[in-house]
Amino acid sequence: MEKIGLNKLREQFLSFFESKGHYRRESFSLIPERDKSLLLINAGMAPLKPYFSGLQTPPSKRMTTCQKCIRTGDIDNVGYTDRHGTFFEMLGNFSFGDYFKKEAISWSWEFSTRVLKLPEDKLWVTIYEEDEDAHDLWHDMIGLPEEKIVRLGKDDNFWEIGTGPCGPCSELYFDRGEEHGCGSPDCKPGCDCDRYVEFWNLVFTQFNKEDDGTYTDLPHPNIDTGLGLERLACIMQETNSIFDVDTIQFVLRQVENAAGVEYRGGEAASDVSIRIITDHLRSMTFMISDGIIPGNEGREYVLRRLIRRAVIHGRKLGINGPFLSTLCDKVVDTSGGAYPELEKCRIMIRRVVNSEEEKFAATIDQGMKMVDEYIADLVIEGSRVLPGDKAFKLHDTYGFPIELTKEILAEQDYTVDIEAFENEMQLQKERSRKEQEMDGAGWKERNDAFVSGGETEFVGYDKFECAARIEAITLAKNDDDNQAVKEVRKGDICYIALDKTPFFAESGGQVSDDGYIYNEKGGIARVDNVIKFEKVFAHRCEIMEGSFSAGDSVDAMIRLAHRNMTAANHSATHMLHKALQEVLGEHVKQSGSRVDRFGLRFDFTHYQAMTGEEIAEVEEIINTKIKAFIPVETKIMNIEDAKKEGAMALFGEKYGDEVRVVSIGEFSKELCGGTHVGNAGDIGAFRIVSESGVASGIRRIEAITAQEINNRFGEVEDLLGKTAGILKAKKDVLLDKAAAIMEENRALKKEIEELKKAEMSSGLDSLVAGAKEINGIRLITGEFEDYSINDLRGLSDDIKKSGKGMAMVFAAVSGGKVTFLVSLTDDLLEKGMHAGRMIKEIAAAAGGGGGGKADMAQAGAKDPSRIREAFAKAEELINNY
Repeated sequence: MEKIGLNKLREQFLSFFESKGHYRRESFSLIPERDKSLLLINAGMAPLKPYFSGLQTPPSKRMTTCQKCIRTGDIDNVGYTDRHGTFFEMLGNFSFGDYFKKEAISWSWEFSTRVLKLPEDKLWVTIYEEDEDAHDLWHDMIGLPEEKIVRLGKDDNFWEIGTGPCGPCSELYFDRGEEHGCGSPDCKPGCDCDRYVEFWNLVFTQFNKEDDGTYTDLPHPNIDTGLGLERLACIMQETNSIFDVDTIQFVLRQVENAAGVEYRGGEAASDVSIRIITDHLRSMTFMISDGIIPGNEGREYVLRRLIRRAVIHGRKLGINGPFLSTLCDKVVDTSGGAYPELEKCRIMIRRVVNSEEEKFAATIDQGMKMVDEYIADLVIEGSRVLPGDKAFKLHDTYGFPIELTKEILAEQDYTVDIEAFENEMQLQKERSRKEQEMDGAGWKERNDAFVSGGETEFVGYDKFECAARIEAITLAKNDDDNQAVKEVRKGDICYIALDKTPFFAESGGQVSDDGYIYNEKGGIARVDNVIKFEKVFAHRCEIMEGSFSAGDSVDAMIRLAHRNMTAANHSATHMLHKALQEVLGEHVKQSGSRVDRFGLRFDFTHYQAMTGEEIAEVEEIINTKIKAFIPVETKIMNIEDAKKEGAMALFGEKYGDEVRVVSIGEFSKELCGGTHVGNAGDIGAFRIVSESGVASGIRRIEAITAQEINNRFGEVEDLLGKTAGILKAKKDVLLDKAAAIMEENRALKKEIEELKKAEMSSGLDSLVAGAKEINGIRLITGEFEDYSINDLRGLSDDIKKSGKGMAMVFAAVSGGKVTFLVSLTDDLLEKGMHAGRMIKEIAAAAGGGGGGKADMAQAGAKDPSRIREAFAKAEELINNY
């Protein structure tokens, strides 16, 4: 057989099916677009499910792809086996109600034998035991002998997940030879040995499984095939391991060079670490190129786990500094031709990985030390199970993924109490959930009668007032009781549903309009919020005058000034999104926003704080567009057409077949249901007021536009005037005046510190002289007012220089609280004394707690009046040694 490279194999497959009339589509993103059941795309057909289910119309009834995939279910096996990996590529050809078994089988055989030139005598197939159609096609059409067609049962050759579309499978196998077999005369595909390698699965989706378990024929059967590219490359290159395939081997050699450790093909213990790093490099590079940033939840956590796992294995190989970011370039070098997004994001990939490596390096040493200490405790306790609360502390405090903790412990034959760990995780989630619960949660459930009254027609894109009819009213007595009523009067707080409304309901991060509802009886209702449930707009109102009844004809009118300011901020948000991508990179994706009349808040994916220069560049881009008076246009169109035009869609948002596209000239184009200005010039001006981190991998910008900029300017001018008055200086010299005051303050602080040191130094001899000797140990105690813990540490270090056999217990009192310090000379450590254990009991005597190392530890307490009790506890502890 010809040894064909992986990149060439990919192209051969796609070109072959193109020649058979298939639409060749580039790989979908690893981020599922409309499938919340998946964190990451894990199979070639996963992104095509909307086409198979009929929810979307495919671009062609025949399609072929090479889909990038991530699977972490077998991550514990990666590196230890020849074929497990977290990243892989899946080739596939698909039919959406077009061709069926005959073509699928014929073309799979043609590609295998005529394009790849696999020896026919090495090829076997399996079929579902009841699939006579597949049998006849393989036997009569292809000419395979009976003994090479293996019938298997449902577990092996029938694809179904619960109810719905399903069908039999047929798989192609390659015979690697007797030397890889089990020696049994009955050895054939389906055997557990390594002789026969399955490389292509043909799924014939022809049935629908009903709720009662019966199967009915689908009116339009489908074809779904999957051929693992790495596995095929193993066959064509006659290797036993995916890590010996040409493209993967190239990356592996770079890992080998970085570690300075020779790779021995899986024989040495270090080979496992080299393989793991190689595999994880591929995964992290592809994930980041699709806009995934390391974080603490979901797919972001998967990426963080892979990077940190690779760092840990780098440490095992002796690599202590950052190294992954440069090795990611090697993945781009090998795969960038097939996946242009890799080359496009090369610099960004390097920066994200380097940033995550540096963050993890700051905690890894401390975390590893904690693991070692926990293991030492387990040795003393005679236990081989790490308590769940300690594993949780490693995860929560030191950023150690539980998987890494398990892996490190397993190497020394220890385990983790996973059940207790998960209990701790659940408790944390419950605490977080309770903190985030919003007022009025469950409103819909308490208003079934309200929302069942029909739907509201929204006319507010073009109209700011309209005639309407009241469909239903609920009286809002409190957050837990919204009672359906026929009439409301002056002073009542209620929700009113109208048959049509100009009021925008809160959604997509944009707050609702406010305004008024009037009726012919003189009734006036002030609307302060509008909530949308299903297709009903609920107007939260306070009745200012008169009364309102269900069925009333009313006039609804929004406050236009507030709408305009909110619209300006919403349009500015779109411009900000695009400007951030231009300045920081296309990995920037919106992860949340809030827009009201006062300003905007925009959360986005990014791996580090923005520099002052980057913030200024973003502002300049937006203000330049504003000054150009670019028109803002909205258009209703098919979602696929919108995406073809380059309109940005937000992951996690639900879109119908028809979407609203908001375009700000050629600069920005997004799918959006919010309200916007008619021209970018209406925004007036744009100013970023803050940039900060809100979660790992998530940054937040807060910004304002024209009206609020003007308001802030007035506030700043007022503040400057008042400050100038207090400092008795003119505004133009305030900066110099403030700098002079700060310099004077620093000098005074330094003088105070020197006086403190002199006072402590002068009292050092008297402290030592006043030591109480207990069992040959000199106990030195001292109480200090307004001294820092660092001051006490310095004092204890000075005392240690004067001799041995000394235990110091100091208390610093400040602001009604006390901080204890216990410090021991080194010779006492050899006697088994431990400052960390001592301070727990000493601080407890004053209502506190803490811990630390053997030679020095600190703790806080709430009751300074019990310091003497704490000192007495210290005497008791030393007396017991």
